[in-house]
Amino acid sequence: MGRAEFEQAVDAALDGVPAELLGLMDNVVIFLQDEPPADEPDLLGIYEGVPLTERGEAWAAGALPDRITVFRGPLTRMCDTTDELVEEIAVTVVHEIAHHFGIDDDRLHELGWG
Repeated sequence: MGRAEFEQAVDAALDGVPAELLGLMDNVVIFLQDEPPADEPDLLGIYEGVPLTERGEAWAAGALPDRITVFRGPLTRMCDTTDELVEEIAVTVVHEIAHHFGIDDDRLHELGWG
């Protein structure tokens, strides 16, 4: 899957997230990168920021946006079909958004979004 198609799949995954949930997201940007850091070559996505559940009253003063990054390379390498890739992109997007809401990996795995 080329870069443009990958971007469209990420956009479609975001469109699949309920609008009410997206409306609760605060100060988050989403990036696409081809590859993760060299020390984590299998990383599909990452959330970097302060989850909503950990933000205090003074948090917003000068806070940079939280970042969700989705990595194209590992996702495309792990999937054998386009349908499988589109599904895995959706899972990755939901997984990283959940971190923004303070849901940890253990709970995400319990819920089937690991």
